[in-house]
Amino acid sequence: MDVLSDVIAIMRTGRPRSARVEWRAPWGQRFPASPGSAAFQVVLQGSGWLLPPGSPPVMLSAGDVVFFPYGHGYAMADSPGTPVAEPECDPAEDAELFASASIGGQGPATVLLCGGYRLDPSRAHPLLRDLPEMIHLPAGPGLHPEVRAAVDLLGAEIHHPRLGADTIVSSLLDTLLLYILRAWFTAEHGHCEVSGWSAALADAEISTALDAMHRDPAHPWTVAELGSRAGLSRAAFARRFATLVGQPPLAYLTWWRLASGARLLKETDAPLSEIAAQVGYGSEFAFANAFKREYGMAPGRYRRDGCPAPAA
Repeated sequence: MDVLSDVIAIMRTGRPRSARVEWRAPWGQRFPASPGSAAFQVVLQGSGWLLPPGSPPVMLSAGDVVFFPYGHGYAMADSPGTPVAEPECDPAEDAELFASASIGGQGPATVLLCGGYRLDPSRAHPLLRDLPEMIHLPAGPGLHPEVRAAVDLLGAEIHHPRLGADTIVSSLLDTLLLYILRAWFTAEHGHCEVSGWSAALADAEISTALDAMHRDPAHPWTVAELGSRAGLSRAAFARRFATLVGQPPLAYLTWWRLASGARLLKETDAPLSEIAAQVGYGSEFAFANAFKREYGMAPGRYRRDGCPAPAA
């Protein structure tokens, strides 16, 4: 898998949720903070106002997408002056895989597609730590065509569910998340002063090395071999990798192997020896010792009980 696909696969847990909601003016709704999750709102029809706490209101038009990577709270309304109701429920949080509802008064309609993804903070990838609190992808001719296509398909499937809708909606929600992140990183790559993981993914040599590590974490990588893959000397590669990624190549590789192992522990019944081999450890004992140093508990307990944020 490529780096961005891996990031989502390793962090997302359970099934995503979504709801198609028709809001009729006057309407105003607060969406509470939901730590350990990411949420989105898409304007399918009409317009509305996003009311982020501590920031000016943002007008949203049909086709606009707003994404909240860290589950921060916010409000939305038909106008900035409309009173905002405290939520009796959060359509994105409380819905099953998908739902449809009509809420508000008797005025003009605004149709929103909202949804959320549960994320495991113990496997938080540093790539996502570079994201802003909110990503706004405005609508416009030729802008983000993949996002538009995913939104259109999702909106239609939720509004009129048919055979296979469970699988289709779940897959489209994952697709939408990847398209949103791709659109943001692509936009960031166009900036003159790109930094952090955006810079790492935009750097052809470093992204080549990252891709190699992600596609084959079990390979006995060395800094020299990764540098050769990137077309750089060992020293030049190590310096550039640490500058852009924030840690040395083999330190990142170790983190990635253990995070991949944590996902396999949760999502499969594979024996510890098999997981150890898949993520690059010569024995289950070596993997267990490394895992305990990072996560503060043995792999068996993690598989059984779950885990808080990994040790610093």
